[in-house]
Amino acid sequence: MKRSEIRRAQQRALEYFDKAGIVLTDEERTRVEVADFGLGDLDLQGLEILTYVNTERCCAKELVLFPGQTCPEHHHPPVAGEPGKEETFRCRWGEVFLYVDGPPSESISVDPPTKWCRVRKEIILRPGDQYTLVPGTKHWFKAGPDGAVVSEFSTRSRDDSDIFTDPGVVREPLIEED
Repeated sequence: MKRSEIRRAQQRALEYFDKAGIVLTDEERTRVEVADFGLGDLDLQGLEILTYVNTERCCAKELVLFPGQTCPEHHHPPVAGEPGKEETFRCRWGEVFLYVDGPPSESISVDPPTKWCRVRKEIILRPGDQYTLVPGTKHWFKAGPDGAVVSEFSTRSRDDSDIFTDPGVVREPLIEED
C-alpha cells in the first residue's frame, strides 16, 4: 500500500469513530492501523484498527470496516501453552455480518469476497449486539452498506500468530512511499 492510501484510510476511519460517538485522544488518533492483509484491495478486504491496550492478559481494540469491507477468514491458535484468543465483538455503529464455525445458516446475507471465506454460520450484529468467540473458532466478518465500528475485547492478542485460510494473506502491511 502507498503511504498516501494509508493516510486516507486513517482519516476515513476517524470519521467513522466520530459517527459512532467514540472519543479518541489526539495521541490515539495518530495510531490507527490500516491492514489490507497484503491483498491489494483495501475496499474489499481490509480493516482499520486502534489498539487501546494489549497486555499479557487482555486486549481492547476498536475496529472500523468501510462499507462492504471484509476481514478475511482466520482463527487464533494456541500459543506458548495458552489457548487461542477468546474475543468478544460488540457493534457500536452500523451493521456487521459475522460468520463462524458451526452448522451453516440456510442462507447468508452477504456474498463472501473470496473462496477463502468458507464458514457460513451467520450472526448479524447491530449497535448494542455482541458475540463471543471461543478460542480456535474460524471466523470472518463483513460490514453492511454503511460500514461499521466494532469494539473488540479479548484475551492477549498475538496477531502474528493468527492463521488465515487464504495463503496469500500478509498480516503486516508493506508500505510504499509515494
